[in-house]
Amino acid sequence: MSTPGAAAGAASPPAASDALPASLRLKFSGLDFASPIVLLSGCVGFGEEYTRIEGFSNRDAGAVVLKGTTREPRLGNPPHRVYETPAGMLNAIGLQNPGVDQVVRGILPQLDFSETRFIANVCGSTIEEYVEVTRRFDESRIDAMEINISCPNVKEGGVAFGNFPDMSARVVAACRRVTRKPLITKLSPNQTDIRENARRCIEAGSDALAVINTIMGMAIDVRTRRPVIGNVQGGLSGPAIKPIALLKVRQVYEVAHPHGIPIIGQGGIASAGDALEFLIAGATAVGVGTALFYVARDDRQHRERDEEGPERERPGAEPVAQEFEVPQLPRPRHRPARPRPRRRYPCRAP
Repeated sequence: MSTPGAAAGAASPPAASDALPASLRLKFSGLDFASPIVLLSGCVGFGEEYTRIEGFSNRDAGAVVLKGTTREPRLGNPPHRVYETPAGMLNAIGLQNPGVDQVVRGILPQLDFSETRFIANVCGSTIEEYVEVTRRFDESRIDAMEINISCPNVKEGGVAFGNFPDMSARVVAACRRVTRKPLITKLSPNQTDIRENARRCIEAGSDALAVINTIMGMAIDVRTRRPVIGNVQGGLSGPAIKPIALLKVRQVYEVAHPHGIPIIGQGGIASAGDALEFLIAGATAVGVGTALFYVARDDRQHRERDEEGPERERPGAEPVAQEFEVPQLPRPRHRPARPRPRRRYPCRAP
């Protein structure tokens, strides 16, 4: 499939960090990425917050996805919005943002586009709103757009689009008509068949797919007997969803690979070993959010998994996205059911 955004990207690629080996660089939907690391939407605000942290540089990331943006400003959901679970986190922020005009006029000019690629996260409660936000970002310096058809923490709008292939395709097709920049469709795991949704989005003009968004969940305060999250339900992220995310990436890969459509694999990545699992499953790049919230500790398991990863700086290394042979998923074998032997129980005396 052609890549409409290839000709519409930034004039020159960002300068890669000196700390990153050349073998990590890759092409993603016509854009040059310094590494396969993509900082996820909602985890780094609008891209400038983390640059205030000493030792952090956007140059280490292939791309940064900005916070979800709507046509009009939104205040978000009532508290509580975030709740930590034993193996992850529930969130229901509600797409709090200042609106697309303020993002384009007030926030984008503050970003250093020489450091990395910046991807807008487009949200809407109607197809018309998706189109307006996409058109506004198309006129800006943004490098690409992620169409958020699957956000689970909005009371109306995105969740309905992302759960149905027909509606997903309509949103993507409408956005495709108003921009030539790369479009990345963010797929929801909260649906019956993610393969069909991926196929329809590709046919509608999506240049890439992000797999997966958060999984719907809730938590109860046993003292009050009420939901902890003010919006009742929220999106579950973190290590708890990684096995599910890996399977979804592999399933989408079966549909996307024949068309040359790249995948951003995401969901519970907390270590380099986690990232490698997604690349082996079929992802071209990896979306990192969990690791940004991860509390550093003496974690022997994570250290051992990182040490097991392949050497990254060996001479003549191929780009990281081309190093792995994606395993085939086993096909289910349908066997006739065998009759179970009847159990004989000793008779009890009356």
